[in-house]
Amino acid sequence: MPTEVTGARRAAVLGKPIAHSLSPVLHRAAYAELGLGDWSYDRFEVDEAGLAGFFAGLGSEWAGLSLTMPLKRAVMPLLDEVSETAASVDAVNTVVFTEDGRKVGDNTDIPGMVAALREHGIEEVESAAILGAGATASSALAALARICPGEVVVYVRSAARAAEMREWGERLDVDVRTADWADAAEALRAPLVIATTPAGTADALATAVPERPTTLFDVLYDPWPTELAARWSMFGGAVVGGLDLLVHQAVLQVERMTGRTPAPLEAMRRAGERALAAR
Repeated sequence: MPTEVTGARRAAVLGKPIAHSLSPVLHRAAYAELGLGDWSYDRFEVDEAGLAGFFAGLGSEWAGLSLTMPLKRAVMPLLDEVSETAASVDAVNTVVFTEDGRKVGDNTDIPGMVAALREHGIEEVESAAILGAGATASSALAALARICPGEVVVYVRSAARAAEMREWGERLDVDVRTADWADAAEALRAPLVIATTPAGTADALATAVPERPTTLFDVLYDPWPTELAARWSMFGGAVVGGLDLLVHQAVLQVERMTGRTPAPLEAMRRAGERALAAR
């Protein structure tokens, strides 16, 4: 259980680009709900070259940082401790500064995925498919390691990506089979489909959605819905969206940084929905 942090504190999200980030909206909504009026949460555009310098300039008022691309691996050498979850995928998206000055890295994307699926009634699946093979795909594999005892088929565009995903499968103890992106329509018949590709990449698959789709977890949230998610919903399938993931991982960040549990999930979700609607 995290220790409750008192006094005026600061937190922020770092990355490049960063202007699009919803993290300030979500965290500030949590602070307001929790009565943390003297807490602030900002965003800073920081790349890999500037990360060490940014850390060097932080004072004792800092409680934590959220990290997005391209910093999730670059930050690891700067930390005093890394959680097993973060180490399992070589990616840190959360840094907590302890009272004794230590910098502790964690990954809330993985348990955030599991929590988002659980909220939609997905506790376990017999098998799954992943569209894409980037950093988010490895986090998806780590999440599936907790809920999927069967095979995970990953659809990729290159032999190099296929090899990487098979290596992640071995490391995470997940039964991974890779398939060519040209056959990605076959993925849509899996009990759970996780789309981790950039905006627009999976749009062409929308016409291949089966008549009775199961569950789609599309990690995008802007624009929303994606063509694939919209078609999936139209055919009656269950859809877990990128905002679900964003909110659940942010809830865990707030709890780790402030020591307050539970974080106000619904208030954070409403704030995120309003911000997206205003874009």
